[in-house]
Amino acid sequence: MSTQPAAPFSPSAGFDSATAIAGYDEAPLEFARVSKALYERHLVFDKVVVPANATARERFEAFALSVRDVLAQSWVNTESTYARENPKRVYYLSMEFLIGRSLANNVGNLLLGAAAARAVDELGLDWLATLDQEPDAGLGNGGLGRLAACFLDSMATLQLPAMGYGLRYEYGMFKQIIRDGWQEEQPDNWLDRHDPWEVRRVREQVEIHLNCSFEVREGTLRAIAAKPSRLIGVPYDRPVVGYGGKTINTLRLWAARAPDNFDFQAFSHGEFVGAVAEALEAESLTRVLYPDDSTSLGQGLRFVQEYFLVACSMADLVRRFRRHNTDWALLPEKAAVQLNDTHPSFAVAELMRILLDEARLDWGTAWDLTRRTLGYTNHTLLPEALEKWPVAWFQLLVPRQLEIIYEINRRLLDAVSARFPEDERRLQRMSLIEEGPVKHVRMANLAIVGSHSTNGVAEIHSRLLRTTTVKDLAEMFPERFNNKTNGVTPRRWLLLANPPLADLITHAIGSAWISDLGQLSRLKSLADDGNFLDQFTNVKRETKTRCTAWLNAKFGLNLDPATIFDCHIKRIHEYKRQLLNALRIVVLYNRLRENPRLDMPSRTFFFAGKAAPAYRLAKLIIKFIENLAQTIAADPVASRKLRVVFLPDYDVSLAERLIPASEVSNQISTAGYEASGTSNMKFMMNGALTIGTRDGATIEMAAEAGEENFFLFGLTAEQVAGSRGWYDPRWHYEHDPETRAALDLIASGHFNGSEPDLFRPIYDTLARADYYMHLADLNSYLEADQRLLDLYRRPRDWARTAVLNVASSGKFSSDRTIAEYAAGIWGVTACPIP
Repeated sequence: MSTQPAAPFSPSAGFDSATAIAGYDEAPLEFARVSKALYERHLVFDKVVVPANATARERFEAFALSVRDVLAQSWVNTESTYARENPKRVYYLSMEFLIGRSLANNVGNLLLGAAAARAVDELGLDWLATLDQEPDAGLGNGGLGRLAACFLDSMATLQLPAMGYGLRYEYGMFKQIIRDGWQEEQPDNWLDRHDPWEVRRVREQVEIHLNCSFEVREGTLRAIAAKPSRLIGVPYDRPVVGYGGKTINTLRLWAARAPDNFDFQAFSHGEFVGAVAEALEAESLTRVLYPDDSTSLGQGLRFVQEYFLVACSMADLVRRFRRHNTDWALLPEKAAVQLNDTHPSFAVAELMRILLDEARLDWGTAWDLTRRTLGYTNHTLLPEALEKWPVAWFQLLVPRQLEIIYEINRRLLDAVSARFPEDERRLQRMSLIEEGPVKHVRMANLAIVGSHSTNGVAEIHSRLLRTTTVKDLAEMFPERFNNKTNGVTPRRWLLLANPPLADLITHAIGSAWISDLGQLSRLKSLADDGNFLDQFTNVKRETKTRCTAWLNAKFGLNLDPATIFDCHIKRIHEYKRQLLNALRIVVLYNRLRENPRLDMPSRTFFFAGKAAPAYRLAKLIIKFIENLAQTIAADPVASRKLRVVFLPDYDVSLAERLIPASEVSNQISTAGYEASGTSNMKFMMNGALTIGTRDGATIEMAAEAGEENFFLFGLTAEQVAGSRGWYDPRWHYEHDPETRAALDLIASGHFNGSEPDLFRPIYDTLARADYYMHLADLNSYLEADQRLLDLYRRPRDWARTAVLNVASSGKFSSDRTIAEYAAGIWGVTACPIP
């Protein structure tokens, strides 16, 4: 069933497709975009199948390999240029890269749209069915990984010499199934079939040494101390296509395997599992993204994953540096290593080990080079997310790196004592080692001390990071702290995800916005143009209709596109406050029960997001949303005005369909807890209006568009912090009638009649503790919601406000963010590919 345009590649107005094709035809590999001969060659010679008998999956792989053939020449040329010019390069280390699907994105960035559309027609392909054969790459979970993917896109588009480093997880986080309202986790085996984009580089594998070995005992893999072992890191490269197709950088993903040997004697005596224990341990290392960290075994696996990523990546980038440079002093002039959050903080100790033990440099020189090479991005203010690992684990696996960390700490504490004499508490807070019954290494402290730059990802986040989270370190090293507000790539999140709106914008102001999103500000002059507002409204109606058709085909949902599409799509967590949104809906439901004739615009409330497997309350929140949806659907009055939908297994592909169709974006985290957010930016540039708290980048978005064009509510970060000591949710229960009625309805079992006390933990969380202050913000949320509905009743004013939001979203391109990183942190300039 076609739920999008047959060929979502139509080039922007003014683009000369013939010129672009000619540019590729001049390459040694002659290829007029996606030729029939190339496609059929892959079917016959790779799949050994007659084209007429090929399956949908085989057709996808053949088409994708044909596109890879086109970009291969530019990919090779990019690497050759970097080798010849020897520019300073960026190495971006991240445990996640949530890249989504690649085929349509690569076709778009290669400017192959028109030619691909012709090829699809010539080959008789069902293009949408072909695209659906590609799974979302299971390389990330949420905002952290999606940001990393946007950043790689922007680095390539800005022609920056850059490389991403991550892990090649065989299984993604998990596939989320909703059964009887409960989340169930199933394996996400996204690599079950051949991935046409990756290239295995066996010749560039690296060897990693650990101070322990592993054995299988009683069915469990156990560490054996003081028995050194090795891991092999095998790189798999994926192309990162910059817009225009000239620069094609590389995302290098590491897979773990054991050395090419096993205990043949044990194997021949029937001890099959023991004989291959080393291989099982190695291959398990990169099998799963985010192992269950509720157990010590899962935490230990995560610890080894992080070290494996860093050790492989540092070895590889140092090898690249040494190919063209003999002087170690040039390292910071040729390599900028960015640590995406705290996970790769091992890089400080690992680079020091390389410079001390392999390069044989003295401590002072090695420390200077390490700090000037590394930069650290912090993504959270939550203390539990600032990783701490047991000292004993370092001693077991990497004792040399632990020695280095202790020496870094000794010198740090000496410097702190000299500057702040007799301040023992400051020493304790700043130490890299957290004392206690079990000593831990504070990885965030290590990253800050061992790098020349620590940046937050929104103005409020960077300020709170300096003044609250790591205040002592910021006072010690104020020059290292800076802000780089996040952004998203407009190529995927507007050009690819929303072709009707992209075409409307291009016809209005030209196509320069695709690589210069600031151009969208020119739309402000059209915010009072009646004809443009009508076209804008029609585009939103079209995307909603298309989205509902897709949701029907995928989930069997029969939704009304004439209702307001109100979205809240995020990882399920208390601070992101899906419960606050659910309380809003309970209040609206109560209003309709009390007054069936209440004038209320019809709305569909969308929720989507995964709960961590061990996060019981988050999973209960999903169950509550599901039961709320069923209760409302069964009510003959409320169901005419309200519809609640929880969409399972939220991923990039789902977001690409839902965000363009949305009219309301909920960004309602407790103020001071969301570092930045990026879904807020995607909604904004697609014309949704934001109802939200003054948190993360939403503050800056409102400043760009004008607060009068946002629906802001709730406590500020300062008010949240200031009321922490005395806040009592019972006050709101006793003094806010609608709050009390909503909570009483939940406590009464109205939403769980057949399951007594099922939602008692939710009631207790809200009425007795309410750490994230849901009740404090509920009335303000409802007032903002009413202002939103009042505006919606004036369609022309709503459209005008939506256009102003799109026109004000230019700042939130990842191109701008990366340009700021390049100039302010990395000192990297463009290296054009001829």
